[in-house]
Amino acid sequence: SIQSTTRIETVGALSSTGNSLDLALDGPGYFQVQLPGGQLGYTRAGNFTRSSDGQLVTTQGYPVLPPISIPDGTTSLSISEDGTVSASVDGETDATQIGQITVASFANPGGLQALADNFMLETGASGPAQIGVAGTEGRGNIRQGMLEGSNVNIVEELVDMIEAQRAYEINSKMISAIDEMLRNANQTL
Repeated sequence: SIQSTTRIETVGALSSTGNSLDLALDGPGYFQVQLPGGQLGYTRAGNFTRSSDGQLVTTQGYPVLPPISIPDGTTSLSISEDGTVSASVDGETDATQIGQITVASFANPGGLQALADNFMLETGASGPAQIGVAGTEGRGNIRQGMLEGSNVNIVEELVDMIEAQRAYEINSKMISAIDEMLRNANQTL
């Protein structure tokens, strides 16, 4: 019988996109985002873009924290596994370090409150966010030019659903059979 529902916290398959602003976490952790109203949100969806004023933002336009400001004239952006962001600007020979993307981890990620658009909120059940460098203290590494796919195995879920459906049918037939037996017993007595 189904007791409760929980989020599966395993990492989904990573796929290469070739977009330098697409980031995936290869392991546990969440990117931090400034939600409207000043709330801190957490997400594993790393399909980021550059806003009109040069900030690294989500597709909804929410700024990534800590803020990363991409200079005008940037020809290429390099983001290392530990989140260090370097920009090569037109006319300059060396890449300039412009910031570092940190990763949030939680004592109980299953306790995070789900919002729309793949965002999560910290709760008492999740514990406070532990902010740190990617790849340290159990946090996943950042993979540039990749996105994380779904971690749900469709075939497995369909088989589980069919099993649950069959178990329900059998139980239903058993209840009908017992009901019939009791009816016969009442008529006999």
